[in-house]
Amino acid sequence: MNPEERPDDVPDLNELLKHLMGDGDDMREALSEMGLGNIDPAMFAQMQQQVAAMMAAPSDGSFNIDAARDVARRTVSTAGDPSIGPSTAKDVDQVVMVAGLWLDQVTDFAGTGAGKAWSRSEWVEATMPTWRRLVEPISDAVNAAVMRAMREQMGQLGAEQLDMPPQMLGQLEPMLGRMSSAVFSMQLGQAVGTLAGELVTGTEVGLPLVEGNPVVIMPTNVAKFAEGLDMDAGELHLYLAVREAARTRLFQNVPWLGPALIAAVQSYAADISIDTDAIEEAMRNADMQDPSGLQEAISGSIFRPEPSEAQKRTLAHLETLLALVEGWVDVVSDRAVRPHLPHADKLAEIVRRRRATGGPAEKVFASLVGLELRPRRMRDAANLFAVLEDAKGAEGRDAAWKHPDFAPGANDLDDPMGYLEGGQRSIEEPVGDAPTDAMDDALAALLAQGREEMESERKSDAPEAAADDSPESDNESDNGSGDSGDPKA
Repeated sequence: MNPEERPDDVPDLNELLKHLMGDGDDMREALSEMGLGNIDPAMFAQMQQQVAAMMAAPSDGSFNIDAARDVARRTVSTAGDPSIGPSTAKDVDQVVMVAGLWLDQVTDFAGTGAGKAWSRSEWVEATMPTWRRLVEPISDAVNAAVMRAMREQMGQLGAEQLDMPPQMLGQLEPMLGRMSSAVFSMQLGQAVGTLAGELVTGTEVGLPLVEGNPVVIMPTNVAKFAEGLDMDAGELHLYLAVREAARTRLFQNVPWLGPALIAAVQSYAADISIDTDAIEEAMRNADMQDPSGLQEAISGSIFRPEPSEAQKRTLAHLETLLALVEGWVDVVSDRAVRPHLPHADKLAEIVRRRRATGGPAEKVFASLVGLELRPRRMRDAANLFAVLEDAKGAEGRDAAWKHPDFAPGANDLDDPMGYLEGGQRSIEEPVGDAPTDAMDDALAALLAQGREEMESERKSDAPEAAADDSPESDNESDNGSGDSGDPKA
């Protein structure tokens, strides 16, 4: 990189290393003290090149999507990422078409188009913009925490102890910001790449990760998942396609749902608390010659263990939404496949076991955001939608999604019949009409009864009241009983 090509806020790397570690024997001694005395010279040269490239890259805030994408693609490439051939793509398209026909019989939610057979890399490319939206709040918080810690350390040491000119000390801060961004971006890339090797469909995590909500099947991962299940591969492919098609129909036909899920994850991440003391402790105890061990130590210590009250509320809301999504998918998928797949119950149990043991998405979000995404109340949600369907049919079941104010909440999962008796009435009301609760109804009935009794007494006593100039008579006249005193007034 020529000096004239280097951004203004990036110091010369060789000059920086010279001031930090000195030359020759001084640098080797410094590296030895860091536990890197035996590092391979070629590896060190490669590290220098990577750091220089990272420093020269345009600043992208606290998150570098290009770096994350590159790491994710390298991760899936290392694990193996065969391309999808035309025959496989055609098979997936036909399976998704059949799944759509079956779903058309059990829901009025329209389909989202032809199926897509994607490799792991294709899934990475398509979902990375959404991942950026999800994790950017936490990357901002991590970057801010690292910068605060570094400012404090440099402030305590001072330029004299660092043996560095003051102007170069000022140049360190933007460089550290770039390093923090790069480290978090690499961590996200590794997590997304790992996830791409485990998901069987595009939205198995329960979130609308792909723009346009296409029905995405990942044939390589489906084949891997099918190994050892003692299950007909054709049935498994059809069942997974029905579930994915049902989920994408829900996201497509309920426009508020996807943004609500994304906003809940972002809200949780934005309120995250970074434990800088734990980060420093992890770095002191980690093996500096083992980058993966260092990354694991940092990721395991980055979040304070106790979530805030706001995070607890957000987490409860998010878990309810995820449970409702998967509960609805369970019910609709069962109705769609039961007439056609002889092992529908076994297939449903396979999927439930996969979720119960903690799906791949749970591990990713636990490491990146400290958030458990497993919807623990899916059975309750499925039971609620089954109750709605029994009482009101498929149309009434799906109507629960028409507005967020009328959608079931956490309390409704505990009492499906209560939601049916109270909430179901509100589902049938136009959007904007606030539902009344049981107390309001009871109060209204008591008031109506009281008015009827007063009206009956007024009519029976009207001849006497008309000849009486008492204050009570005047009050009745003021309240609309008439001025004539006529019993029929």
